[in-house]
Amino acid sequence: MKNNEREPFHGAYLPGDVDFLLTPMVLEMTPVDEKEKLIQSGAKHYSDMLSQEPPPSAQHLELFGKALDSGADRLAREVQVLANALVEQFSDTPVVLVSLVRAGVPLGVMLQRALSDMGREAHHYGISIIRDRGIDSAALDLIEARHGTAGIVFVDGWTGKGAITGQLIASLKDRAGYPAAPRLVVLADPAGCAWLAASDDDWLIPFGIMGAPVSGMVSRSVWTESGFHGCVHCAHLGEFDCSLMLVDTVDRFRRALAVTSLPAITPISTQQDGQRSLSIQVVSTLASRFHIDSVNRIKPGIAEATRAVLRRVPEHVLVRSKSDPDVALLVYLAEKKGIAILEVGDLLGRYRAVTIIKKVA
Repeated sequence: MKNNEREPFHGAYLPGDVDFLLTPMVLEMTPVDEKEKLIQSGAKHYSDMLSQEPPPSAQHLELFGKALDSGADRLAREVQVLANALVEQFSDTPVVLVSLVRAGVPLGVMLQRALSDMGREAHHYGISIIRDRGIDSAALDLIEARHGTAGIVFVDGWTGKGAITGQLIASLKDRAGYPAAPRLVVLADPAGCAWLAASDDDWLIPFGIMGAPVSGMVSRSVWTESGFHGCVHCAHLGEFDCSLMLVDTVDRFRRALAVTSLPAITPISTQQDGQRSLSIQVVSTLASRFHIDSVNRIKPGIAEATRAVLRRVPEHVLVRSKSDPDVALLVYLAEKKGIAILEVGDLLGRYRAVTIIKKVA
């Protein structure tokens, strides 16, 4: 069967929610400590390996539930605001949502449903992009062959320090039909580098603090030399799957909104310059203060900091305030692993948390 004729792969989502352009595979898991050494020594690229994703603890699930309880209304409002903006920007062409696996997928599903509810034709794909290696060109080729490039927007959950935005720019520069500044849509843009963002806040996005169970039960993507990039079905986490529960919850809140009362947003460019400069300054300051030789070891933002604690080998967790309820899960996970937690106040700029990866090689 050719790629254009393939059966859609939607993971734990409904068939119309997303088509993952990924190849399910079996991969031997690499222990976290060993993976960290291989990454930092340059012996292997991070995208060549996966560690077994741990099951969430009871407290992790409780904090996720609280984050959703308190954040569902905001999520619903911001999804609708983004959907309204996309309708305004693409008035005469279908919207093609290309979510970056994994963090972009929950937002992409929410946007797909919102656009459908508005009577707009939209298509949603989940594809891989890998820092230093690029976007999955086979997947993007298929999307372009089906839809062209005019309606394509890329979707991610948030920006950390802008590494994926930079990779997206590099991956698209030699492909025809794309603007110089990629059309990247996010919920939160503290790094100041997205095309369309609901806010520049570093806030507790509920799907930012979970992995496979909120992302269709697929793993982080794995590099392959040909065909679509790979992924692993995280069957061992099946009992914790809340992918549909999350998007269904946001749908209920969104459908109850008075859409006409929501603020309008437009794509931004030069307005972001100050925020982008501040983000770069924060990362540079942290690199100097903590003697960090590679900015890849700095993971800014609540979501990135939390994910780094779950799947990397951290040395420090920095928070603006330990009493901030939005960093409660991060503090809990760090304490559980015996990681030093430093309260640093305004040193973090607009970020509320940063994880620094330990140098092990």
